[in-house]
Amino acid sequence: MKCPKCESNFEQLHTPFGDVEHCLNCKGLWLDMLEHEDLKEIASGIDIGDPEVGKKYNEVWDLKCPVCPNSKILNMVDVKQPHIWFEVCPTCYGRFFDAGEFVDLSEHTISDFF
Repeated sequence: MKCPKCESNFEQLHTPFGDVEHCLNCKGLWLDMLEHEDLKEIASGIDIGDPEVGKKYNEVWDLKCPVCPNSKILNMVDVKQPHIWFEVCPTCYGRFFDAGEFVDLSEHTISDFF
């Protein structure tokens, strides 16, 4: 599979909860439907990219799903943490997180409540 942001290859990371796709270049993560819920507890071990690089790639829009190439992935905002923007495929419900976003999503700080 190819990364929807930078078109580099994904590698598979093996976790206790299953395999996850990790971009070799931008370090973004592709998670299949609902995997993000199980993986939050090990987010810091799988989301190892530089958040500054992730911010740069967060501005890349108009993307195709790496699983369903005929589907455009949609830009979404996390309701509880509106500073986190991620992408979702409306067909397979996979999610793409730029480097640093998944760790941020898994951690709640006091500022997230205000």
